[in-house]
Amino acid sequence: MLEKTFDPAAVEPRLYKKWEESGVFSPSDAKETFSIVIPPPNVTGSLHIGHALNNTLQDVLTRFERMRGKAALWLPGTDHAGIATQMVVERQLAALGTNVGRREMGREAFVAKVWEWKAESGGTIVKQLRRLGASCDWSRERFTLDDGLSAAVRKVFVTLHKQGLMYRDKRLVNWDPQFQTAISDLEVEQKEVDGHYWHFAYPLADGVTFDYPVKYEDGNDTTETRDYIVVATTRPETMLGDSGVAVHPDDERYKGLVGKFVILPITGRRIPIVADEYADPAKGSGAVKITPAHDFNDFQVGKRHDLEQINILDTQANLLAFDPVPAEYRGMERFAARKAIIARAEEEGWLKQVEKTKHMVPHGDRSGVVIEPFLTDQWYVNAGELAKEAIKAVEDGRTVFEPKNWEKTYFEWMRNIEPWCVSRQLWWGHRIPAWYAEDGYIFVAESEAEAHAQAEAHYGQKVALKQDEDVLDTWFSSALWPFSTMGWPDETSDLQRFYPTHTLITGFDIIFFWVARMMMMGLHFTGQAPFKRVFINALVRDDKGQKMSKSKGNVMDPLVLIDEFGADALRFTLTAMSGQGRDIKLAKPRIEGYRNFSTKLWNATRFTQMNECARVEGFDPSTAKLTLSRWIRGEVQKTLSSVTQALEACAFDDAASALYKFIWNVFCDWYLELAKPILNGDDEAAKAEIRAMTAWVLDQAMILLHPVMPFITEELWEKTGHTDMLITHSWPKFDAAAIDAEADEEINWLIDLISEIRSIRSEMNVPGSARAPLSLSGASDVTARRLNTHEDLILFLGRLSEVKVGEAAAGSVPFVAGEATAHLAIAEFIDLKAETARLAKGIADFDKTIEGVRRKLDNPAFVSKAPEEVIAENRERLEEAESGKARLAAALERLKAAS
Repeated sequence: MLEKTFDPAAVEPRLYKKWEESGVFSPSDAKETFSIVIPPPNVTGSLHIGHALNNTLQDVLTRFERMRGKAALWLPGTDHAGIATQMVVERQLAALGTNVGRREMGREAFVAKVWEWKAESGGTIVKQLRRLGASCDWSRERFTLDDGLSAAVRKVFVTLHKQGLMYRDKRLVNWDPQFQTAISDLEVEQKEVDGHYWHFAYPLADGVTFDYPVKYEDGNDTTETRDYIVVATTRPETMLGDSGVAVHPDDERYKGLVGKFVILPITGRRIPIVADEYADPAKGSGAVKITPAHDFNDFQVGKRHDLEQINILDTQANLLAFDPVPAEYRGMERFAARKAIIARAEEEGWLKQVEKTKHMVPHGDRSGVVIEPFLTDQWYVNAGELAKEAIKAVEDGRTVFEPKNWEKTYFEWMRNIEPWCVSRQLWWGHRIPAWYAEDGYIFVAESEAEAHAQAEAHYGQKVALKQDEDVLDTWFSSALWPFSTMGWPDETSDLQRFYPTHTLITGFDIIFFWVARMMMMGLHFTGQAPFKRVFINALVRDDKGQKMSKSKGNVMDPLVLIDEFGADALRFTLTAMSGQGRDIKLAKPRIEGYRNFSTKLWNATRFTQMNECARVEGFDPSTAKLTLSRWIRGEVQKTLSSVTQALEACAFDDAASALYKFIWNVFCDWYLELAKPILNGDDEAAKAEIRAMTAWVLDQAMILLHPVMPFITEELWEKTGHTDMLITHSWPKFDAAAIDAEADEEINWLIDLISEIRSIRSEMNVPGSARAPLSLSGASDVTARRLNTHEDLILFLGRLSEVKVGEAAAGSVPFVAGEATAHLAIAEFIDLKAETARLAKGIADFDKTIEGVRRKLDNPAFVSKAPEEVIAENRERLEEAESGKARLAAALERLKAAS
């Protein structure tokens, strides 16, 4: 007999260890394969709720396909996470208080220290994934700095270079002054801050003046002759690097100035006025300063007009300690320089206006410091060329996105893709396989020996070479993940069997940075798209629909939730709420509700054991004779079909909904209730059939539920006498012939009748002890027979005094029962006037709510300003109120019939 309660804390670690040690996570020898590669979490990371959702869905699919008899591979691994890992180790060094940091240690010693940290502390998240129940093949676990993956990275770099698709160029990058490296757009966090527009007057050169139109509030417009042009900036310190001023070509105010020059204050440098559509006539003065070396937009303007690129900052974002920076500002910290320049502008009279503003400022997501656009020499991939085939692969359906609307996001980015900066000024990562001779000539090779051979062939003698100090962007190595993890460039058996992978499950936020790059690299180096389907999972928000963040204090730790509710409850919650196209509003009561669902299954299993519903070897459900048995057999088949189709389509919420409905409502609430009289009766043949059928149905329920709730189902499987492991059990085959239309119609008629009786009793506040009579008028012979056959059940479950075919008694509430009209006589058990007043008040309360919410939603000002989650919450309130009003209104109409 089962224990009274299921104890996840005791059961889950034991079962996971059993699975892992048995080797069931490794793919079988089956011919048909199914493979998924895990989006590799950072080696520094720990499991957060987004990971829990993403990996739960991957595990659901993997377990499902494994049970369907496929050689299912879920390949795990971690990313070396260049900046994040380097930061962790540097902080550890700083905490020692020895003043020995990365640069004091030197590259070799520091990298050794990072590997030491990785061995001791890295991969925490891998252990945590086991707690979630992730059935990854840990024997194939990979790390982006593994020898094999590192060899693949070098091969790809060298090949792209030979093909002219990898090159070195001087361009603007996002520069993190704290880490002193270029970072990707993904690592830049835009923050709204309070700032200022400082309006500076740049004197016109060569005695040039022009008439500038001035508008007054009283309408008396005029013009004034100016010998200067006004520009506005939020970053005054960058003016030292200005190399032009831009005005719109159609701006009549400045047409006569295009081609003229201004004298840049402080520096005295002459810079040209150019006509460019980037300048917005409606913004500020319509004239903008152009600093090509310190602004991405200005960089493009500078290229169009051949403006000088003047860098004024060092790698720590201090002003350079040499030309072109004027002597008094050399070496100055950037924000201190800003203050000094503003003060000088005010003192010398060329500060014309200070305008307060709120604007977006880029910050490093890990360092927290303001990011600078910075002009440096970096390595770039010609992403535009690689994107062409990756775009075609989605256009022609070789790879599909689900939901399909994400294809638009993919196309928009890919069709406007910029060169991909792949070099990083870090020490932890894949060092760039490029070596420099003293004259600057570059030799790109997969090994140092090969680079020296190239150099000797080039120079005719041996020369000294120095390897590039930079490492590759972590997105570069992870772009190769689907095929490098399977042994490429070697033709391994894994590569032949499991590549391309079938499904990728990931978040929308890395479509650009990972999905697109895997598509480009996979197609270019293997000729095949790396996956057939990309499923974009939802974002997990709090119960109010707000994004989770530590600053808001609304973060939910999945490990804490697992401790409190068990892994199965969390998994089912995330699966059930993961509908396509909507975010998940996660709240503890939801998880608690699904824990109650597992408790319901546990108690139902205890009930079956107490009633001797044991598995009968060789039992064939198709031989069942009882109507109830034939009905539940068909319900199993319907659920099997629904769950199978849903999981095949990644409609995880539909699968969960079908499972919940079948186990809670169909099996526990109805089948077991309807089976009780038989189990307690004297018909031994009927008892035997119901016992065997109940055990069989329970087995099917556990099989279908296993991918979503693996722990409790595996435990129940073992406790109900099975000797095999459920994780390895075959998925059932759908049998349409097992659905019995006649049994369906009869049992569903019975359920609908009892449900309607219970609903009326609840709506009308009929006391639980009251036994009301029920009569059916206009009943067919079939209905009369059913009424007679199931009379005892209807009396017991409906809490009735009698059931008969006949006309309605006085004080009856009518309702439809098939082709008949049923009449429940309740007038003698309730105060009709009081109930009428109660229902009317309830309807009035709903009307008040509906009116108030509609007034908000019909107000354009509210809809335009309110956060998205607030609008969604109000729409839900309106829907609930309208549904509640309709329910009470129907009850009121029934009550009037009984009066």
